[in-house]
Amino acid sequence: MIQAQYIVDGKGKRVSVILPVKDYEKMLEKMEELEDIRMYDEVKAKNEGSILLDDYIESRKLKNA
Repeated sequence: MIQAQYIVDGKGKRVSVILPVKDYEKMLEKMEELEDIRMYDEVKAKNEGSILLDDYIESRKLKNA
């Protein structure tokens, strides 16, 4: 469980969060993992064919020449 502390304004409204570095790093790691999954799902939904990495690199070289 994340151990959070809150900074509040003069009215008691939460305006910021203080997290232990360990919890913050874990949260960032999970967010990056979710982004990778989202990107994978997006590409998979396009249902495009695949090509070999070497072929892709070669095509990029030709486009940039």
